[in-house]
Formats: sequence, C-alpha cells, structure tokens
Amino acid sequence: MQVHQILRSKDQTGIITVTPETTVADAARLLAERRIGAVVVSRDGKKPLGILSERDIVRDLGRRGSGCLTDKVEALMTRNLISCAPNDAADSVLEKMTAGRFRHMPVMEGDAMVGFVSIGDLVAARISELAMEKDALAGMIMGN
Repeated sequence: MQVHQILRSKDQTGIITVTPETTVADAARLLAERRIGAVVVSRDGKKPLGILSERDIVRDLGRRGSGCLTDKVEALMTRNLISCAPNDAADSVLEKMTAGRFRHMPVMEGDAMVGFVSIGDLVAARISELAMEKDALAGMIMGN
C-alpha cells in the first residue's frame, strides 16, 4: 500500500496547522478539541516549519511547569522534519517512524505539503491489508 492510498481513505478535514506565533496553550486546546496528537507549524499551510506534538508539550510541562503554556509553539516544535512522498510504501514510512521514535509525518510533493499521516493511520492500513490477504488465502484454501 502506498501513502496516497492512505490519504484517500482518511477523513479529509484538511491539514491542521498553526503559525509559529501561536501559544502552546492555544495549540494544546486545538489538539484536545480536534482529538489529534500533533499539529503542523506553518505560515501558509503548505510549507511545514515544524511539528508540535502532545509529547513535545508534556515533555516541557514536566521540565518547566505550566509556564511553558505561554510560550510560542516555535520554541517547542520539532524542526528537523522527516517527510514522505505520496508514492512511498506505507511499510517503509512505518519503519522510518518506528526507527525515529515519532508518530506523525508530513506528506510532501516537492516543497508543498499535501497530507499528514500518523503511525495510527499506517497501522490501521496495514491491519486492513493483512485482513484482506487472510481472506484471500482462506478463499483459495477453501476453494472459493
């Protein structure tokens, strides 16, 4: 399965972005309201500057306390992004995420972000793929 197939199957509410000047508190509120684990930090919604995840916020809360909530997201965001392309194999993207110990990845076409996948999206797609393979094998064994 390729990344573009996963993007097609996702609920397309758009990529949730915040600007670098957004406060951590506002970003945390957005994460809670949307029930998502990360937001892309971008000025224009197309070029990612970073990602701010729940983990980033919790890590800084544990280190500094609630004072970090008034900081701008650019202070906490992960800047060195690893991205994938729509034609990348989902398994290879899952391996990158597992090896890098991160759970969210922008999908890029050139310099433009065209989607965003989570490790949950990739695992769900793989489970679906395995279920279809199992059913096909069972059908062959049973002579269907």
